[in-house]
Amino acid sequence: MTLSGNALADRIHGGWLGRIAGNMLGKPVENGEHWTRDRIDRYLRRADALPLTDYLPALEPPPDPVEFELRPEWQRCVRGRIRGSCRDDDVDYSVLGLHLLETHGPGFSTEQVGEMWLLRLPYLQTFTAERAAYRNLTAGVKPPLSATLDNPYQEWIGALIRADIHGWVNPGDPHRAAAMARRDAVLSHTGNGVYGAMWAAALVAAAFTADGPRAAVASALDQIPPRCRLARTVRRAMSLYDAGVAWADALAQLEKETAGLHWIHVVPNAAVLTAGLLYGAGDFTATIALTVRGGLDTDSNGATAGSVAGVLCGAAAIPPQWTEPLEDRVRSAVFGFDGARISDLAARTHRLAVSSAER
Repeated sequence: MTLSGNALADRIHGGWLGRIAGNMLGKPVENGEHWTRDRIDRYLRRADALPLTDYLPALEPPPDPVEFELRPEWQRCVRGRIRGSCRDDDVDYSVLGLHLLETHGPGFSTEQVGEMWLLRLPYLQTFTAERAAYRNLTAGVKPPLSATLDNPYQEWIGALIRADIHGWVNPGDPHRAAAMARRDAVLSHTGNGVYGAMWAAALVAAAFTADGPRAAVASALDQIPPRCRLARTVRRAMSLYDAGVAWADALAQLEKETAGLHWIHVVPNAAVLTAGLLYGAGDFTATIALTVRGGLDTDSNGATAGSVAGVLCGAAAIPPQWTEPLEDRVRSAVFGFDGARISDLAARTHRLAVSSAER
């Protein structure tokens, strides 16, 4: 299967819309220590919103802030109150990655990624591994040491959330997508943190031509070391799905097997993401809803799941309750991009993908 012309443009646009919508869905409940799977579902039952088929509803009267402590931005991210996207680092890095590729092309270096951060991204809008690497860069520390010096977050999810752009510009080429994502990731991450970025980029690239989400997940696994913990966890999620284990039971088992890892660590989040993709079975709404209900880093996982699901179905097939409230606008901390049109970002990404295919 190959894509070209309007079909490819629609699928890339679907990736952008899906990433932003999934991020917005998960943003109000982004705190894995507080928002467990059980607490998320208790909130949704209280709101009479199961099954989840739209953005999170606001509870009226307002919920007990101790029992249901929503993110400060929640009023701009809930059903009926969304007027364009909220700013979030999960989307900022897609925007920044697009600018990187437009500026330096697919042969960019890790050093150029760092330079782009310093030029375009405010320090206080970076977190965990990215903030540690940013601090190192300002002190003159070069990659790959920028990823390891005073950085306890090297295997957290940050590099994975930066990877989608490398998949979008390499439709059907998971190997090239993973290679580009690796060059980006090693600025701030090592080990499974890098493998997570390579896997996510390959997953997005594979979704353009794969026969459904399971095939895309399997194809992406070919791009990372088979014995790394990330690969073993993804394969375990696939085996539970293939054995007919129910979604909730599969997540409970995966949680036991990844116990002890931080809720922002890439491995348990890859388990939640894989389960959302497999059990969502290619349905956009089911995919992002199950992924966010899986807990942990909900906005990051929702964003990546939405990107993959959006590529699989295309922008035109995403239900309008997810796309219309976005009003084709994205808020971004990346200098020069705040208020950009999502459709324009998608069109620019399409031009890069076409150019890449012609090389």
